[in-house]
Amino acid sequence: MDFATLMFWIIAVVLVVAALLVVTLRNIVHSALSLVVVFAAASGIYLLLNAEFIAIVQILIYAGAVTILILFALMLTRISGQPITNPTNKQWWVAVVICTFLGACIVYAATVSPRMVPGDITSATGHLPAGVNNVVRIGQLLYSPTGYSYVLPFEIASLVLLVAIIGAIVIGREE
Repeated sequence: MDFATLMFWIIAVVLVVAALLVVTLRNIVHSALSLVVVFAAASGIYLLLNAEFIAIVQILIYAGAVTILILFALMLTRISGQPITNPTNKQWWVAVVICTFLGACIVYAATVSPRMVPGDITSATGHLPAGVNNVVRIGQLLYSPTGYSYVLPFEIASLVLLVAIIGAIVIGREE
C-alpha cells in the first residue's frame, strides 16, 4: 500500500465518522462543528486528486464561510436552554430506505457508466499537459476571450449569493 492510498483511507474514515456525527449528535452546535471536519476531510480528498484549487475553495467557502453562516443562524434562533437541540425524527426509517436506494443508484452508476474520455486539453492519460496546472486551466475556462467563457454564469452565481445575503439580513433583522 503506497502513501496516497494510506492517506485516502485515513481521510475517508475521518470523513465518514464526522459525517455520522453531524447527523447523530444531539447538540446542533456540535453537529455544525463536526461539519467543519467533514468539509476539511473532503478538501483532503481533493488534494489527493491533485485538485488544489477545489481543495482551497472547499476550505475557504465551505469550512469557513458556510459553517460560520450556520453558526450565526444557530445563535440568532435563540435555542439556548434546550439540552437537546437536534431531536430524533420519528420517521428515521424512511431516511434509511431513501439513503440505501440512493447509495445503490450511485454504486450502479459508478460501475456501469463509461470512464472519462480525455478531452482536447488533456493527454491520453487524462492529465493536464506540462506547464498547465489546475488554476491556469480554470482561469482559461472562466475568462477566455477566444472560447466559451463562463463569466456570465459566474456573475449570475454571484448575484444569487448577494440576494441570499440580503435575504439573510432582512430575515435576521429585528423590528
